[in-house]
Amino acid sequence: MTARAIKVMSRVQVKLFQLTNGRVGSKWRVGAGFKKPVPTLLLEHRGRKSGRLFTTPLLFLDDGADLVIVASQGGLPKHPQWYRNLTAHPETRVRLRGRRDVAVVAREATGRERADLWPRLVELYADFAKYAAWTDREIPVVILTPRTGGSA
Repeated sequence: MTARAIKVMSRVQVKLFQLTNGRVGSKWRVGAGFKKPVPTLLLEHRGRKSGRLFTTPLLFLDDGADLVIVASQGGLPKHPQWYRNLTAHPETRVRLRGRRDVAVVAREATGRERADLWPRLVELYADFAKYAAWTDREIPVVILTPRTGGSA
């Protein structure tokens, strides 16, 4: 039921974000984001099996030139599809408020880098700590680094 609700809410958010170029949908205002809205981007990812393009709204942390996203999926036991798709096809695009088609390359943060980012992510959106407590899997932290020249 949770996965289905996430999917439906995501579709609505993507449409609103696209129609308004991020004026609506670029802030997450649910859960911990109700009192402290969190910036949201649209992640384009190619299906690792189907080859289809998908768009998923995700909370993000600015880290210099990089954007940091979290594969929490609300603490569900499995990694989200977008994470598995990015693992197979790390070169992609994101859309930010007022900015379309930002070419990025994705990689997973590990070790010390992940440990340094996790408290900042929980500060950004406190529910990430709840999600980590609800699942046995380590929630992946993904870094999106802008690519120079060309499009994804």
